[in-house]
Formats: sequence, structure tokens, C-alpha cells
Amino acid sequence: MHLFFSVGEPSGDQHTALLIQEIRNRSPHARFSAFGGPEMQASGCHLEVRLTDYAVMGIFNVLPLIFKFIGLIKQVGTYLETERPDAVILVDFPGFNWWVAKKAKSLGIPVFYYLPPQLWAWAPWRIRRVRKNIDYVLSGLKFEKQWYESRGVKVDYIGHPFFDEVISKPLDQETLEELADSEKKIVGILPGSRTSEVTYNFPLMLRIIRQLSQKFPSAVFPVACYREAHLELCTKFMKQQAATDLPIKLYLKKTSEIIEAAQCCLMVSGSVSLELLARKTPAVVIYRSHWGMYVMANLLITCKYMSLPNLIADRELLPEFPSAGSPKKDIEKITTIIGDWLCTPLSLERARNKLLSLYNETVIPGASAQAAETILKHVQTEPQQKAAA
Repeated sequence: MHLFFSVGEPSGDQHTALLIQEIRNRSPHARFSAFGGPEMQASGCHLEVRLTDYAVMGIFNVLPLIFKFIGLIKQVGTYLETERPDAVILVDFPGFNWWVAKKAKSLGIPVFYYLPPQLWAWAPWRIRRVRKNIDYVLSGLKFEKQWYESRGVKVDYIGHPFFDEVISKPLDQETLEELADSEKKIVGILPGSRTSEVTYNFPLMLRIIRQLSQKFPSAVFPVACYREAHLELCTKFMKQQAATDLPIKLYLKKTSEIIEAAQCCLMVSGSVSLELLARKTPAVVIYRSHWGMYVMANLLITCKYMSLPNLIADRELLPEFPSAGSPKKDIEKITTIIGDWLCTPLSLERARNKLLSLYNETVIPGASAQAAETILKHVQTEPQQKAAA
């Protein structure tokens, strides 16, 4: 059995690595290939292309890479025609994966969408593409199942693998001990997993850190850098803003440890918000962009929240601040909220209890295992109607 994955986001790389391990546990002789990321490769998946290196968001960031993506679309089409895998499994990254789905469907290859894009939020009209080119959706969010089913899509709710990862991932005790200090207030800084997110948001975060540091001299601000390049980028911004004197330390691949140790966090909107939910760590969410993307988002996005915990709860558990133009008012509001958490233990505890309540209501364990069983069940039992080579 040969399974092909198309995964363009760093978080999807993590989720798919776990899924591959679960499939291999059940089918030891399965073959895995992908346009994907390094964690999938470490799990024994053969990478044709390291697609996660091209993770960008927003049309203005995609345009400079448009010819590269056209080339990748042709490359994946040739690969599917030549190799004819038994199934194609897509993970988020819709701009690229719609083309992969279309090609696979034309070849009669079953197509699964694991953790599908949030169409209900920003592009409900694209449900036509799902009905036409996707055989099964494997949803990580409970309310998505009803949304897809009501639109004629085969969908299974399998839970979200982020929660499995939090439970199973061992934390670096040395880092936790370094962060632990009863006399210090820890505000975790999560500037995003995409280079464009770090570029737009970290300079704003530095301005917030400066204000908080003045009000709370005992506070420290560990920064979670996803890649070495992001660590270098953050260092550059700190030098540009003369912020090297601030109580900031940059950490590479220590996001979980920072979230676990922090009293609260300042984060860029993204799927990492589910780890904040799992660890019950309050956070303020920001997402800064240029005016063009900001206006388009307000026109296109149909839901009222950015972060997944807020979407799941349908109320604001994590205060949110989409931002464009002058950030002065946002800086003041964010500083006030985090300042209240730092100086008022009861306020911080209330925020934690809201996350705990949502976690207890919504989280189910075993998402990766359930996804593996669902994929294998469909691949092994349904006749494959591949087009002639």
C-alpha cells in the first residue's frame, strides 16, 4: 500500500508525522511519500519536495512564489501519474492542495482531506471543490462535522491531533528549570511559524514587551522561534529597535516548554492556540498584516473570531487583535490585558478556568490513531477506480 501526502504547513508536518507512525503501527509494510516537511521525513516518509519551506499566507505573499507553485503543481501531477498511489491525503494548505486533489481525482485515486481548511470561516463557496474532488474529510473540530455533512460531504470527526501531541510529547526539563523562577513573571512570546508572520508581528511584539517591562520589571519574555531563520530574524528586529536590553531570550523549538512555563502568552493567531488550550495558558492573540490583506480578510472571512478556542467556544476566551495601520491603540489594549493578568492572580485564574472548561467539554483523545484507522478502512475496503495509465 502506497500513501501520498501533500502537507504545506509546519503544524501539518507535525500532525502528519504522528499519523504516519499510527498507520505504520497498523500496516508495517505501507509505503509513504510526500510533498511535506522534515518531521514527516524523520517518521520514515520519503520526501519528493520539502513543501513546508514555501508556507506563506495571503495573496500578496504568494504572488512572488507563483511560478514556483506552478512548477510544483506540474511536478506533483507527474508524480501521481507515474506512481499511482493507493490514496492521496491532503493536510490544510488549500491553495496548493486543491490542485493536488483535482489531479488525483482525475486519476481515480481516493482523496482524503485531513484537518481541512476552515472554509466555514473564509470561503464557504469553495465547498463545491470539496464535493467534486474530495472523497472523505477527516475533521479535527466537532462543529465542522455538521457543517460538512449538511453540505453533502462525507466526513468523520476524529478529534484534533494537537491534543495527542501535548499529552505524548516529553518536555525538555532543562528548559523548564531554566524558565522556572518563583520571583519572575513569565510572558511567553509566540511570533508564528511562518516567516511572514514573524516579519509582520515581532516588531509590534517588541513594542508591547517594552511597555510591559517598564510596568513589571520582574517580568521575562521567552520567545519561541520555530526555525533557526526565525531566531536570526528576531535578533535582527531586536537590534533595529534597540531592544537587546529587554529581558528577552530567544529559544529554538521550545514552544511547548514556553507555553507550559508561562503565566500567559502573547501569540500570533494560528493552530498553536490549541496547545494553549491544552495547557490552559491564557493568551492575547494578534495578527498584523498590511492593509490590503486586512481589508480582504474583513470582506471574505465570515466568522467573528481568529483563534480556534474562540471559534470552538463561540465566544472570546482569548482576546483578539487583528491589526493594520497604526498599532498604537492595540498596543495599549494588549498591554492593559496582560498587565491585569500579571498583577491580579484572580483575573488570571478566571482566564485559565475558561480554558479548562472548554477543554473538558470538547477534547477527545486518540485523533491520530482514529485518523489512521479511518484511512486504512476506506483504502482497504473500497474498490479503486483508477484511470488507465
